[in-house]
Amino acid sequence: MDEHDAFATPLDEDPTLVLLKVEEAARRLRIGRTTCYALIRSGELESVPVGRLRRVPADAPAAYVARLRATQRAS
Repeated sequence: MDEHDAFATPLDEDPTLVLLKVEEAARRLRIGRTTCYALIRSGELESVPVGRLRRVPADAPAAYVARLRATQRAS
């Protein structure tokens, strides 16, 4: 590891990304890939089709967490 590696940003945390792979979104949420797909199927986590691929908008994981927090506060 050289001095530049210490400042490298992991791909799934790149702030310039507009769309994330489902696995990257799952990693951001610290959940499994299967759970992430279940959230997408239920409509709880926003996703979009890109050709035959499924992608999650980069702001969708944070929006999902914000909804969870708001629901918990309302309880």
